Amino acid sequence: MMTLSPLLILTIVIGIIWFVPIVCRKIHVPSIVGFILAGIVIGPSVLNMVGENSTIKILGSLGMLYIMFQSGSEIDINDFKQYKYRSLFFGLCTFFIPLGLGVLTSRYLLDFNWTSSLLLGAMYGSHTLMTYPIVSRYGVQKNVAVNITVGATMWAIILSLIVLAVVEQWNNTAQTTLDYIIQLAILTLFLLSVLWLFPSFARMFFKRYREPISEFMVVMLMLVGSALLADWAGLEGILGAFLCGVSLNRLLPNRSPLMGRINFMGNSVFVPLFLISVGLMINIEAFWSSWTTIIIAAVMILTKLMGKSLAAWIAQGVFRFSKHERQLVFGLSHATAAGTLAIVTIAYQMGIVSSEVLNAAVLMILVLCTTASFITEHAAKELALQESAQLEAYHEDDYWLLTSVGDDLRPAMREIGEMASLDNIEIKQSADWKDVSDMVEHTSKSVIVYHEAQPINTINRLVVAVPRYAEKERDFITCFGLVRRLAGELGAKVVFYAHPDTQVALQAMCRRPGKYLRAAFRNMDGWEEVGIISQTIVDNDMLVLLSSRKSTASYNPLFEQIPAMLTQHFTTFNSMVVYPEQLTGGPDVDTLLMEIPPASKTWSIISRVKRLVRRFILRKNEE
Repeated sequence: MMTLSPLLILTIVIGIIWFVPIVCRKIHVPSIVGFILAGIVIGPSVLNMVGENSTIKILGSLGMLYIMFQSGSEIDINDFKQYKYRSLFFGLCTFFIPLGLGVLTSRYLLDFNWTSSLLLGAMYGSHTLMTYPIVSRYGVQKNVAVNITVGATMWAIILSLIVLAVVEQWNNTAQTTLDYIIQLAILTLFLLSVLWLFPSFARMFFKRYREPISEFMVVMLMLVGSALLADWAGLEGILGAFLCGVSLNRLLPNRSPLMGRINFMGNSVFVPLFLISVGLMINIEAFWSSWTTIIIAAVMILTKLMGKSLAAWIAQGVFRFSKHERQLVFGLSHATAAGTLAIVTIAYQMGIVSSEVLNAAVLMILVLCTTASFITEHAAKELALQESAQLEAYHEDDYWLLTSVGDDLRPAMREIGEMASLDNIEIKQSADWKDVSDMVEHTSKSVIVYHEAQPINTINRLVVAVPRYAEKERDFITCFGLVRRLAGELGAKVVFYAHPDTQVALQAMCRRPGKYLRAAFRNMDGWEEVGIISQTIVDNDMLVLLSSRKSTASYNPLFEQIPAMLTQHFTTFNSMVVYPEQLTGGPDVDTLLMEIPPASKTWSIISRVKRLVRRFILRKNEE
C-alpha cells in the first residue's frame, strides 16, 4: 500500500463526496452505489490508496447510526397512524415472506448453518426507502400505497433488528443468570431513556435555548447516547439510533432549520463516509477469483426479488392497488441499504458470515438499488400523470402575508412558511393590532398574525377555532390545507372547535383522498364561546383562530375582540390568527365537497337532534 499523508487522504475523500453525487445524478443511479464503488476503487482491492483507516472507520460507524436515525425521524407519524393496520399487515408480509425464502435458500441451496441462514433471511426482509426521493420529486408521496409502504418499512427494520439481537444473544453463551438480570435492567433503562426521557429533555431544551449549534449537538448527543445504551443492553447501536429518531420525530419537522442541519451533516459527511468505509472492506478480486461470491450474490438477488415481489402482489390483492401502485410498492420495498449493510457488516465483524457473503451482499445492494430506482421512477411518473388529470385548479396562486405584533418573529414566521409549504410569502412586522387591522383592510392576501411563546417544533397539538359558516367561504379549503400541512410537519394532533354544521364540512375535508387529516371535534355554537378554549388549552398547544373580513359570510362583529381575548387568555401560548384571502374565483366549496366520500350521516343526524333538544330546552326555560 502506498503511504499517503492524512491531508491527501482527506482531500481524496472530500473530492469523492463532492464528485460522486454529480455523476450519479447524470446517469440516474442512487448515490449509495457511487460511494460504495468509490470506496472499492480507492480501497486495498484496487488502487490501495486508503486502508482501514481508524478515522474513516469511526466516522463511518457514526454514519451507520445516522442512517438509522434519519430512517426513524423521517417517518410521517400522522400517515403512519392513519394506515397503521394496513402498514402492519404489509410490514409482516414484506418481512416474513423474504425471511422464509431466505432461510430456505441459505440453508438448502448455499448450505449455510441455521444461524447464518436466519440472519440472511432478516437481511432479505429488511429494506430501506432509498428511492423515496424519486416519489417526492413526482409529488405522489401522499399516495395510499406510498404511505402504507413507509409504515411497513418501520416494521421491517424493527423486526430485522430484533432478529439480529436474538442471533447475537445466541452466540453469547457465556452469560450467567446474573448477567441476564443486569442486561434486562439496562434494557429497561435504555427503553425508558430513549422513548420518554430523551424527548422530554429535548422539548425542554428547545424551549429554553434557540442557539443552532447547541440544538444540533444535543440531538447528536442523544443519538450517540441511544446507541451506547443499546450496546450496553446487549443490542446493536443501530436499533438505539432508529428508536431515537422515532422518539424525536415530532420535535424535528422535515422543513425545520434543525432538521435541515441534521440532514446536511448526515448526507454530506457521515453517511458518505460510512458507504465509503463499506467499499474499503470489499475484496474485488473475490468476484473473479471464485464463482462462490457470484453464486451467493445471484441467490441473494433472486430471493430478495421473489420475496418482495410476492409481498407486493399480496398487497395489491388485499388493498386493491392499481398496477402502477403495485410497481411503486415493489420499487420502494426491494431497495436495500441501511438495514442490510448494518446487519451484514455486524455479522461479518462477529464472524457469523464470511467475507464472500459480505461481498455478495454489497453486490446485491448495488444491483437492487439500481433496479429499484428505475422501477420506482416509472411507476411514480405514471401515477403522477394519472393524478395530474384529476388535480384541482384552486389555491395555485395563493399569497400569504405573515406578521407579528410587537416581537420580531421574522425567522420563526419564515420557518412556519416553509413548514406549511406556503408560496408567495411576504413577512412584515406590526407595531400593534391597529397596524394589523389596516393591513387586513387594505390587502386581499391571506394574513397570518403569529405569536410565539415557545419554539414551533415543540408544539404537540393544534387547537383550531373555526367560525360558523366558514365552510361557505371560498378560501376555506386553503385555510384547512394550512392546518393540515402544519399538523403533518409537526406531528401534532388537531382539535377543531366549531358549530355542528361546520363540523360536518370539516369532517368531509378530513377524509379527502390524499389529504387525510386525523382530528377531534368539539362543539362551539358561537364565537363568544372561544374563551372556553382557554380552560382546555395546555402547555405545548398552539391556538389557531380562523377569522374573516367584513362583508363575508362567516364574519362576526366579535372578531374585533380577538386582540383583547388573546392578551387576556393566551399570552403564554403560541397563537395564530388567520384572515383568509378574499377570493374572486375558484371552486365553490359545496361543489368540491360533493366529490368527497359522504360524511358520516350518523354524525349529521346526531347534530340535528342535539340542536332540536337545545332549542326545546331554551324554549321551556323562556316559558
